[in-house]
Amino acid sequence: MKDTIIYHVDVNSAFLSWEAVHQLKLHPDALDLRSICSAICGDPAKRHGIILAKSSPAKAYGVETAETIGRAQSKCPSLVLVPSNYNLYVEASNNLMNLLKKYSPSVEQYSIDEAFLDMTGTYSLYGDPVDFAYKLKDKIYDTLGFTVNIGISSNHLLAKMASDFQKPNRVHTLFTEEISRKMWPLPIEDLLFVGKSTAKELHKLGIHTIGTLAQTPQEILVSHFKKQGINMYDYANGTDLHFPIIHHQKKVQKSYSHSITLANDIIEKTVAHYVLLSLCETIAAKMRFDKIRMSTISITVRYADFSTVSKQTTLSSATNQTQKIYETSISLFDSFYQEKPIRLLNVSASNADVSNNSQSSLFDDPKDERLL
Repeated sequence: MKDTIIYHVDVNSAFLSWEAVHQLKLHPDALDLRSICSAICGDPAKRHGIILAKSSPAKAYGVETAETIGRAQSKCPSLVLVPSNYNLYVEASNNLMNLLKKYSPSVEQYSIDEAFLDMTGTYSLYGDPVDFAYKLKDKIYDTLGFTVNIGISSNHLLAKMASDFQKPNRVHTLFTEEISRKMWPLPIEDLLFVGKSTAKELHKLGIHTIGTLAQTPQEILVSHFKKQGINMYDYANGTDLHFPIIHHQKKVQKSYSHSITLANDIIEKTVAHYVLLSLCETIAAKMRFDKIRMSTISITVRYADFSTVSKQTTLSSATNQTQKIYETSISLFDSFYQEKPIRLLNVSASNADVSNNSQSSLFDDPKDERLL
């Protein structure tokens, strides 16, 4: 029996699945969005908005998350577009996390649709961890109506890599002794946090698979990629010392944070703005759901070369309005953005209004309550 057992639970096409489940609850005879070419997006009326989630049929046409609506429609003219509903997503995410907490003493929410479960020492409760993962996957579907992938390993990195194997509705293992067979033959693009620009540079060095990267001397990688070279070498060999776990508060929320690791690096400022908008909508919806306002807004940008920049500011009054958080985030982003490929974006809000009521300001707009 493995000493440490980590599950990574990842909702399949989360936003679209949650919308599909919601629509089927309201109208049982409705067409399941998951079975047709469909996508969740920021604003269907704006072709420069971005795709936030897509169905498997849409994926078969080449539709990608974070690409513009116009580009997606050029690939799939019959694409059904559905506007995002973040209050629904927050509720569905909370339902999932509450269910997972019934089965693990330690649940680490990694994003709105992902969580790590430490299942170490639960053999006496649930038996074989692989067998139980199938039961948990089916329990989630039977209770909440959507499917997940579950990756199982001895650390967070390998568990997340495993959950990204064949989808949907699957359970996969990736223990240390399986790395050479299951992970090393994969293309270098499949390694976590290796974006298109980094992959292109690796290809120039003759490194096309994760296994080749794992066997490349560290000094060669460092000479070309600096610290990122060490990170990639460790990840390729299954070591997760640098894996960016985000710990969330269990009871009283001291901060709200949401990040996205982009499927494709982005460099256009306008596209980054749309991604930030989706992140701001998510944390604002969470705060409104919990009836909490925050006054400190911060953003973090991780570039493709693994360099990271963070900046924050404190507002004159606490808020949980998407528009205020978004405008503040854009101002912060524009103040330091370098025109180079972005791999990850994060928005967080902290410094709660303990009175649970934002103090009125002479400059507050009376229409603010309609700007949620």
